[in-house]
Amino acid sequence: MSFSDKFHLRIPGPTPVPARVMQAMQKPMIGHRSGEASSLYLECSAKLKLVFGTKTDPLLLSSSGTGALEAAVVNTVSPGEEAVVVVTGAFGDRFAKIVQKYGIALHRLDLPWGKACDPDLLASFLRQHPAAKAVFFTYCETSTGVLNPVRELAQSVREHSDALVIADGVSCLGAVPCKMDEWGIDIMVTGSQKALMLPPGLAFAAVSQRAWKQIEQNPTPRFYLDLLAYRKNLEKETTPYTPALSLLYGLAEALAMLEEEGLPRVFARHERLKTMTRAGIKALGLELMTSDADASPTVTSVYGGREKWEAETLRKELRALGVGVAGGQQHLKGKIFRIGHMGYCDELDILTVLSALEIALIKTGVPVELGSGVKAAQEVMLHV
Repeated sequence: MSFSDKFHLRIPGPTPVPARVMQAMQKPMIGHRSGEASSLYLECSAKLKLVFGTKTDPLLLSSSGTGALEAAVVNTVSPGEEAVVVVTGAFGDRFAKIVQKYGIALHRLDLPWGKACDPDLLASFLRQHPAAKAVFFTYCETSTGVLNPVRELAQSVREHSDALVIADGVSCLGAVPCKMDEWGIDIMVTGSQKALMLPPGLAFAAVSQRAWKQIEQNPTPRFYLDLLAYRKNLEKETTPYTPALSLLYGLAEALAMLEEEGLPRVFARHERLKTMTRAGIKALGLELMTSDADASPTVTSVYGGREKWEAETLRKELRALGVGVAGGQQHLKGKIFRIGHMGYCDELDILTVLSALEIALIKTGVPVELGSGVKAAQEVMLHV
């Protein structure tokens, strides 16, 4: 008998899709200019306001999260103008690459991977680059498991610059608090395949009135990623181009699930999953990449055994047990593994992956005590 359908996907995206969401996506196709489709667009945009923490209408793009990152760049800054990008990992680096691709003068604030950005450091950097039109950074840096203090970073930008504050929330929105209006964030973007529990293919962007003014004055040519077109069409209760309708049906259901649980409880659950995972890893004697203060509630990065054992060998053993965890990116390839714990994930999922991790470590030749990681996580589960 095959148990392949019971594979435990514990990567930081795409994440498991709930049965309710999959069922919703099987609804019969409708015309994308129909009244039914318009109702769907408006429902999804309205419910996304709570996830973003905004009174503005979030825009729905049929693209990956990277499409929304590129849209945030090309709509706000013109070639020859200056921008600051905070790089705390591979996706901050991706923001920087997009900025460079459009001929924008890039100022990189590079931090050691595994460390969050300090607001005072950003303030000092901004004083060196007063002409920056926008500051880009990641909320959760997926490649390292770092959660940057976006509220404080946004405040630092507002106090020391006239630049727009633009954040990548792809791997955490829906799992962590976001109050973009209150925090002074001008553009926040996210994607469908992470904490929002959908397949890849949708991206979302919420834009402040301050950012719209800069976008309206920006002469940079853009077509599919022109946010002005998305705003204009949303006002008409439609989209500028053919949307991913089946995914939107799934989105409406996923947002209903978040609403039923209640966002405060959703956030508390993710904090608990983070604490359980980290407690289990520590109990096994493994080395976490981030400090407790900088750790994300959605993904945990763990070093391999340096020269003693390889992270990729461990990942292969885990896959043979029916558990998938992610590897490292760029210079971390082969050096770390990453456990995703966001979206459709609960406490028993964490106990399962830790149990499999213990077995995989022993098969890899790493001497660990069976049950130690699971026990540490269970204690957190009982008391947090």
